[in-house]
Amino acid sequence: MTIFNAPPAPQDGEILTVPAASANMLTRLARRRSTRAIDMSGPGPSREQLDTLLRIGARVPDHGKLFPWRFIVFEGEARSRFGEILEEITHADHPDAPPERLALERGRFDRAPVVIAVISQVTVPHKIPEWEQILSAGAVCQTLLLAADAMGFGAQWLTEWYGYDARVYAQLGLGENERVAGFIYVGTQAVPAVERPRKPPSVTRWTG
Repeated sequence: MTIFNAPPAPQDGEILTVPAASANMLTRLARRRSTRAIDMSGPGPSREQLDTLLRIGARVPDHGKLFPWRFIVFEGEARSRFGEILEEITHADHPDAPPERLALERGRFDRAPVVIAVISQVTVPHKIPEWEQILSAGAVCQTLLLAADAMGFGAQWLTEWYGYDARVYAQLGLGENERVAGFIYVGTQAVPAVERPRKPPSVTRWTG
């Protein structure tokens, strides 16, 4: 069972504490592992938890204070309605698709209790490079994963084909300079995650 007490948000201009070492946080970061959407079940975040998750997710580096991202939340029946759209598009592109494929597309968002679409929303032209604005949206996705983990939920960052389809973008109401940075699936981990192979990071030290 997830225990939750919403942390207070700092006020504008509030003096924030100096970072302190936290073995617990380092351990969670060192062992963080995405939970596959197909391995999730309910319950998902409550309304209060979801509000806190989004608030924390938005606390990312943001050069220029542009807030170059926004959220679209899918809960309840909205997940199935969106799945019907994915099924229709798939059938239009693949009229001979077997029923299993159509069922797969129809159930995409039913895999988790909550799905959060992180929408990259760049301002162009602007003195802040477009690339930096896009990276900020990526930071939101990762922070959502970490915050969900800290709340006791499993989470996965996916895009899949519908993260790049213009017809899906139209259904989501995306603007000219908007794109999907990721769909964040959040739910209760029903199957234990297993560590995957990881390469050591490539590191060089510049000496001039």
